[in-house]
Amino acid sequence: MLILISPAKTLDYQSDLPTDRYTQPELLDYSQQLIAVARKLSAPQISSLMHISDKLASLNETRFHEWQPDFTPQNARQAILAFKGDVYTGLQAEEFSDADFDFAQQHLRMLSGLYGVLRPLDLMQPYRLEMGIKLENPKGKDLYQFWGDTITEKLNQALAAQGDNIVVNLASDEYYKSVKPKKLNAEIIKPVFLDEKNGKFKVISFYAKKARGLMSRYIIENRLTKAEQLTGFNTDGYFFDEAASGKHELVFKRHEQ
Repeated sequence: MLILISPAKTLDYQSDLPTDRYTQPELLDYSQQLIAVARKLSAPQISSLMHISDKLASLNETRFHEWQPDFTPQNARQAILAFKGDVYTGLQAEEFSDADFDFAQQHLRMLSGLYGVLRPLDLMQPYRLEMGIKLENPKGKDLYQFWGDTITEKLNQALAAQGDNIVVNLASDEYYKSVKPKKLNAEIIKPVFLDEKNGKFKVISFYAKKARGLMSRYIIENRLTKAEQLTGFNTDGYFFDEAASGKHELVFKRHEQ
């Protein structure tokens, strides 16, 4: 089973680390090509391209120029502990045991605009480069064209290594679009999380993102390997709705709190 999640815009390079183990990202040659493109952008261009404030644009201009490919624990941090958005609030990797990290390293992948695919313990230097931005590069008009089949090939390698063919898609649409489902040697399962609001169940972004992290944690803590085991997820009041689900889409609902 291979779990896919999105990265986060919020980063944490300060808090204590629960592990000193680390690995190196496997697609750094590609990252260097993107950094070379990004370094040509001025702060105002970054602000316009990413729709961010001048202050954030200036920070990321500095990050692009300070980025260098010799990653060490002194200048980089394990990806699963560096990302700090809603998904990662649900995931709570800072509480993982060594055995949890072992399982996650084999079964969890973070998709990334700059790094392509990250394993949990892969070191990464801070960046902001969302998959959906229109960054022209030597391979095309955006990052989807830049990455092409590369991300899918890397995921196929991970599936082959564990001798499995189940992918649990917990990534956002923006990031999952970087994967080529027809070329992925896998059965793809997509959990959907619906929260009740005024008597109706719908996707509420903040809750859905956190739930993707909770589901990832559930799989990791319970060492799940089969798709049917996912239906037991009941963290934080969610329950599986069999009637609303299909073979490849598992619907989980939660009543209004």
